[in-house]
Amino acid sequence: MIRRRMGALHVGEPRVSFQQQVGKNGGGHGAVVEEIHGLIRVYKDGHVERLPAIPDVPCTWGSTAAASGVLARDVAVDRATGVWARLYAPAAAAGKVPVVVYLHGGGFSVGSAAWSCYHEFLAQLPARAGCAVMSVDYRLAPENRLPAAFDDGLTALRWLRQQASRGAAASDEVSWWRSRCRFDRVFLMGDSAGAAIAFHVAARAPAPLAVKGAVLIQPFFGGEARTASEKSMPQPPGSALSLSTSDSYWRMALPAGAGRDHPWCNPLARGAPRLESLALPPMLVCISEADILRDRNLELCRALRKAGKSVEQATYGGVGHAFQVLHNCHLSRPRTQEMLAHIRAFVSARSS
Repeated sequence: MIRRRMGALHVGEPRVSFQQQVGKNGGGHGAVVEEIHGLIRVYKDGHVERLPAIPDVPCTWGSTAAASGVLARDVAVDRATGVWARLYAPAAAAGKVPVVVYLHGGGFSVGSAAWSCYHEFLAQLPARAGCAVMSVDYRLAPENRLPAAFDDGLTALRWLRQQASRGAAASDEVSWWRSRCRFDRVFLMGDSAGAAIAFHVAARAPAPLAVKGAVLIQPFFGGEARTASEKSMPQPPGSALSLSTSDSYWRMALPAGAGRDHPWCNPLARGAPRLESLALPPMLVCISEADILRDRNLELCRALRKAGKSVEQATYGGVGHAFQVLHNCHLSRPRTQEMLAHIRAFVSARSS
């Protein structure tokens, strides 16, 4: 069995091997039944191809190289399911720092904690937001439909609770990271599908590991009824998220036969748990002005406030979905710095 290399460790299995490229006939797998151009194809017999649109990089790549001020290492979280995480921490800190558990985006169907774009973004957080980071590589749909990703998020929190119980004095492969962490100051964070995972995990976080807050970056939710931005927001060629792409992701991620008003897709739908009943922590919702999800994100903020939840929102002008990792607009980098400043303020305010 081929294993994917992640930094100094061999953990988990490759989701797709590209040693042999297969044409659209799938090499005998039948017709393509779902496709997102350049990212994923699903065939009639269930075979899945993920295309290498963004390279995987080791934990020592780029800004986590020696003398960069950031340390990183990959660790196994659950060998039975193949879930692993990339850990980041400041190389030098005045004291222990809060912990951010990060869930990457990708419509629940693509993406990785090893993708270069996520590595670049998250390697900035220790210095820019004053925290340690656990970037979780969870199972993907359609092979592992929801709630697998939610379960993996909870598994990550349980792993974190185990680390907290071990204490800073224990010596093992994680001791360098554990010694820098304040486990009484844990935050959930994610972008797009990862933000949706963070939302659902926050409502189910295991005691006694209290989650102090959640940062939802362009949370990927949907619904049968279209919002105005979903219907009319113009998207440039190569946009990270179009309406048809969004629908395809949901068809791959939701339980077979479920529609977009399933509570895992639409937490505001009739039949979804009432927001008032959910033990949600304070939230920061980061919204992109040119994202088709803009109006749905704003609607979520209004509903959370109406339910009595603590919600802050920040809107980033002139940029679209996933701008902070894809840098696909001339405004991406300055808006990313704004976002990092908002994240730092949110975490700092709840870590004193």
